[in-house]
Amino acid sequence: MSKLAALDQLLEQYQQLSYHTDPILEKRLHEAQDWLKVRIQKTHHDLFNQKENQLMAKYFINRLYGGPEFDDLALQIERLLKYAHKAEKIIPENAIKTGLKSVGLAVLAMQLDEQVAAQLLQDYPADQAIDDEMMRQTLLKLDQHDARLEQLGLLDDLGGALDKYMRSFIMHTAFKMCKGTAAKYKFELMYDFIGEGFVAMKPMKSAAKFIHEFTVKETEIVEKVHSGHPHPFEI
Repeated sequence: MSKLAALDQLLEQYQQLSYHTDPILEKRLHEAQDWLKVRIQKTHHDLFNQKENQLMAKYFINRLYGGPEFDDLALQIERLLKYAHKAEKIIPENAIKTGLKSVGLAVLAMQLDEQVAAQLLQDYPADQAIDDEMMRQTLLKLDQHDARLEQLGLLDDLGGALDKYMRSFIMHTAFKMCKGTAAKYKFELMYDFIGEGFVAMKPMKSAAKFIHEFTVKETEIVEKVHSGHPHPFEI
């Protein structure tokens, strides 16, 4: 079986999202994601602004928490699956495994955030600016408690994979040698998606430690939201 077979399932989940055919939902989705990214940056300001963490923080915001950036990547994943046998020859296996974890997280983020956007449209005018109280009420009503904890667990798992697979000098060298071939077969976005993980890790002692610090605070917020705390986003 192809090592990239799991990508096919992830792509199918992504293609089934309703916002692809609903421009009003798409707009609200991107607004909800923008609110979330601002909130994350505010919550984790100290962690994200440590010099060695800045690249990984950017990778988090731009890659793992969805948004318009993922739409272009999904188109390339669809193309890549048609040439899976070539991709598997030019991308190291452990890089593929780690890339799959990252793509899976991005798809899950899109699924959960689309639910948030749809609920916002049910309860508020489509042009009303999203604020903390709107989001608190929406998250409480949706009851994504278990799904959000699953998301954070997968993030911790990714942190372990980054430390285990992506710190090898041999692995990094092999991956860099694939760049020309990836460009030849027009897999640049997928290559860059994985490659940014390498670059982001370089200044860090441990990606797993950074991610765990992130997930601990995010878990606290999830629990506060679902316990009915009036100001769950203030850490």
